[in-house]
Amino acid sequence: MHKFNIGDKVAGLDDTISGTVIAVNDYEIIIESDEGFPLKYAPSELINISGVQKISVSNYEVAQIKAEKEAGKKRKAQAVKPKERNLPKMEVDLHINQLVKSSKGMGNYEILEIQLQTAKRQLEFAIAKRIQKVVFIHGVGEGVLKEELGYLFGRYDSLKYYDADYQKYGLGATEVYIYQNA
Repeated sequence: MHKFNIGDKVAGLDDTISGTVIAVNDYEIIIESDEGFPLKYAPSELINISGVQKISVSNYEVAQIKAEKEAGKKRKAQAVKPKERNLPKMEVDLHINQLVKSSKGMGNYEILEIQLQTAKRQLEFAIAKRIQKVVFIHGVGEGVLKEELGYLFGRYDSLKYYDADYQKYGLGATEVYIYQNA
């Protein structure tokens, strides 16, 4: 059973919400979100993040590690089927200035929510329209959006995702391949 106490810092397991526990009983936990709203959750829907340290890694360090990994691998030419080679890719730019007229006054959570909702909507569109490849341009930043996209994509059985073409996008994009059932 999950143990929560008043004052604990918590985050949602399947939700991008976080906040502080303000009331506890056997069936529900009431939290005050970071935005100041009271919300009810079942204990199984929350994770206690009190005392969890945030680890910060610079973009330079990420690039160095990726370069070291790439140098160690032997280049193997992947055989691309002729019909796949020229398939058009759908691109979705998730930079907030591409999604709203002005992000002035928006908090990080609000911005992330808009980006994730856009990504989910565009992914559903691509699946419905049988578009096989979608590139989500998320930028490098602190990696929060990239991590959240990974959770989103992980909920779908019919796709795989990986870093997009480094030469074209750098480290700031993820490509999704959607399996098409015949």
